[in-house]
Amino acid sequence: IAGRDGGYGKALEVAVAAYTKAHPDVEVERLELTGGGLLEKVTIAMREKSPAYDVIMMDDPWAPEFMSKGWLADLGAGIDEDFVAPARAVSRYPVGTGTYYALPFVGNVELFAYNRALFEKHGLNRPEKWTDALAAAKTISEAGDGVSGVVFRGKKANPIVTGFLPVLWAYGGHVVTPEGKAGLDSPEAVDALKMFLDLAKYAPKGVATYDATEVRDAIQTGTAAMAMEVWPAWVPSMDDPAVSKVAGEIEIMAAPGQTEGPKPMLGAWLVAIPAASERQEVARDFLTFLTSADMQKTLALEVGTPPTRASVYADPEVVAAYRWYPAQIAALEASQPRPRTAAWSKIEAIMGDYLQLALIGEMTPEDALAEANGKVARALED
Repeated sequence: IAGRDGGYGKALEVAVAAYTKAHPDVEVERLELTGGGLLEKVTIAMREKSPAYDVIMMDDPWAPEFMSKGWLADLGAGIDEDFVAPARAVSRYPVGTGTYYALPFVGNVELFAYNRALFEKHGLNRPEKWTDALAAAKTISEAGDGVSGVVFRGKKANPIVTGFLPVLWAYGGHVVTPEGKAGLDSPEAVDALKMFLDLAKYAPKGVATYDATEVRDAIQTGTAAMAMEVWPAWVPSMDDPAVSKVAGEIEIMAAPGQTEGPKPMLGAWLVAIPAASERQEVARDFLTFLTSADMQKTLALEVGTPPTRASVYADPEVVAAYRWYPAQIAALEASQPRPRTAAWSKIEAIMGDYLQLALIGEMTPEDALAEANGKVARALED
């Protein structure tokens, strides 16, 4: 098995121990790799048709390339509909309609957080639209309490792009249109970026360099009222009084909508079998075991792995442990994947550069998106 390190590595360790206990005749060698290291190793092995790996983890943006090139084994026509629909969709090629080449393992989804106590103090309602979030950010920032209305990851590349996508999608914009063309030069995209920049007026100074640590600190110390982006792995610490000054006061929800939505970003991790594997039968059995409702519940409770099965989110024992799970599955069910293109890594880098230029005032929203769009178009043609 070629898998991730960190929490996902721990989840695989727990699952492998349970599987080998039930199947003592099966030996499992498990590699723990960083995201970049995993991508490099499995890409090389599958390109060379090496049987080195029988099971791989993959981030959902890798799926279009891996699936379209015939690198993965066909898992059949259908899978259990207990898996949440957006996670099922990215397990297929073409997305949502084709053959299943993977199973959804980690139901990661971008979430939005707000401080309920601060909202109640200022007589504010939960932000259903981005315009509501902007109004709340203004009210809280201008109250003179030293609290920023909003915080987000402004660091260029993946961080700022991830924060912007739910705004773009909520305004009906596209990075890549359904026809496969660059879509950042639209009025909808301009409106979304203007909203993003308006929100940034009520963010902490230096937000253009913020990454995950700074966002988490701002929310947990109560110095920011809203976080445009949090992830399931971040949420438990927000309820932990040992590290959070606002434990029990943070509410989790899907990102606000606007003309559409909400449309938070899907961050699922999938598991698949390389087509060159020489142990496909046992690999399929392990995938079924790993993604079963029982194992998903075990991994949620023991490791905190976000499930991909709806039934686990409704399990009373799981909900008792994670009070935000009903909001998390609502976000997961509404989630949208990143564009289904093998060029996504190039496109994300382009967007990240131009979004930050707009954020620091070096370019207007219109110019930043127009230039980014031209480069995205060329990336799609390469």
